[in-house]
Amino acid sequence: MSTLARARCTIGAHPYALDTAIAAAVLVCMVAGSFVDPHGPEGVSWALRTPDVLSLALMAVGAAALVFRRRAPLVVLAVTGGVAIVEGVTGEPRAPVVMSAVVALFTVAASTDRPTTWRVGLLTMTVLTGAAMLAGSLPWYAQENLAVFAWTGIGASAGDAVRSRRAFVQAIRDRAEKAERTREEEARRRVAEERLRIARDLHDVVAHHIALVNVQAGVAAHVMDKRPDQAKEALAHVREASRSALGELRATVGLLRQSDDPEAPTEPAPGLDRLEELVATFHHAGLHVEVARTDQGTDRPTAVDLAAYRIIQEALTNVQKHAGTRAKAEVSIVRVGPNIEVTVLDDGGGEADAPAGAPGAFARTADISARAVTGGGGHGLLGMRERVTAVRGTLTTGPRYGGGFRVHAILPVRNRTDAAKGPV
Repeated sequence: MSTLARARCTIGAHPYALDTAIAAAVLVCMVAGSFVDPHGPEGVSWALRTPDVLSLALMAVGAAALVFRRRAPLVVLAVTGGVAIVEGVTGEPRAPVVMSAVVALFTVAASTDRPTTWRVGLLTMTVLTGAAMLAGSLPWYAQENLAVFAWTGIGASAGDAVRSRRAFVQAIRDRAEKAERTREEEARRRVAEERLRIARDLHDVVAHHIALVNVQAGVAAHVMDKRPDQAKEALAHVREASRSALGELRATVGLLRQSDDPEAPTEPAPGLDRLEELVATFHHAGLHVEVARTDQGTDRPTAVDLAAYRIIQEALTNVQKHAGTRAKAEVSIVRVGPNIEVTVLDDGGGEADAPAGAPGAFARTADISARAVTGGGGHGLLGMRERVTAVRGTLTTGPRYGGGFRVHAILPVRNRTDAAKGPV
């Protein structure tokens, strides 16, 4: 820290000490000015005279009032202006008491707004100058009277300039602090968005493959003794699902460990072009899935293509977890104007046909209702909704009448400008 900066900090920490020093300096100047004779034989000269008791008292009162100029600037101006008027009307001016009023007017201008400075400054200039011209012993046009007008005007102008500069510096600081806060908030927002994106990707990868592994492992354990060939096939599917899960996790973690953004992804993001592979994994797990598509030839943006794939993946995973392999699922992808509509339906695993008192039917029905309300206690439906919102689409989910569950997403594949040009 420089010497000037340390001095400013010290002065700012002790404002009344500074005001006392200023008051003492003003008192010294007023006393010294009282010895000056502006009408000497050789012009302005030092006169061998001693200020009278009234002048000394007025100078002391004016200087003492300046000690409180920060606490009550308008009151101090009134006191110093009053002693200056008394000095002017009691005869020939013997001491420049108006100097204290000029310092007080400077303080008012520096600590208030511009309209107040204009009003108070004009009033002070008019009253002090008028009192000196009308009640003083000198001719009204004397230079001492005009000096009162000039010095009060200079005090008001200097104070306003200090206030303007102070306001300008404060505005710059406020803008800098606001910009810093904005940068920090933007950084926190980006970090939060990236955490959500990573959480969605990891959930989609892990939930799908672990659900397949769980189902196939259950099948292998069930038929291990009676059908070892079918158990081996189920274990092979477990191995394949775990290998796929490890591969996707390795790719995701590899991207997170990079110090900078990759120029290009290491592998293409999954999309609807890989829908057959996705459905095949559920077929191997024993889930019956039917697919109907009318979106051939549609140019889908990468984000929309990924969102559609992940929605179907999560919806079918939920069907397998909550409705079981007895359920039947239907996947439809339809091009409707500038959008594609992705729908995933399931029949609930036949709980509508089961007896009302069957424990399995009751459990499946309760589980499907829980999916509609809470998303199955996980983050599947929440992640689907976030993906759809990110591409400016809409998502509706809920139980179907008669049993089962429905997931319906509308995803835009053309912007409004392209849509206005008509069909492709």
